[in-house]
Amino acid sequence: RMVRAEFANGSVQHYEGERGADRIVRAVRADGAVAYFEGGQGAERLVRMEFADGVVQHYEGDKGAERVVRMELADGMVHYYEGEQGA
Repeated sequence: RMVRAEFANGSVQHYEGERGADRIVRAVRADGAVAYFEGGQGAERLVRMEFADGVVQHYEGDKGAERVVRMELADGMVHYYEGEQGA
């Protein structure tokens, strides 16, 4: 089963699950940002993104319709958001 995929641009994707049901759980971008995913194979949805500057964004919604609901800034300030994606 696949556990990791490394790309020429420096990005790395991490997988969990049994063979045939493996799903992405974490993606590390070349710029240092890390995306975290939940959900079964093919339905993985973004739930958190941590940026190199210390900003953390939290997401809700189904795959493809994820939206930011909370953003924690490096200085401790927290922003909260409502509404559907793009609204």
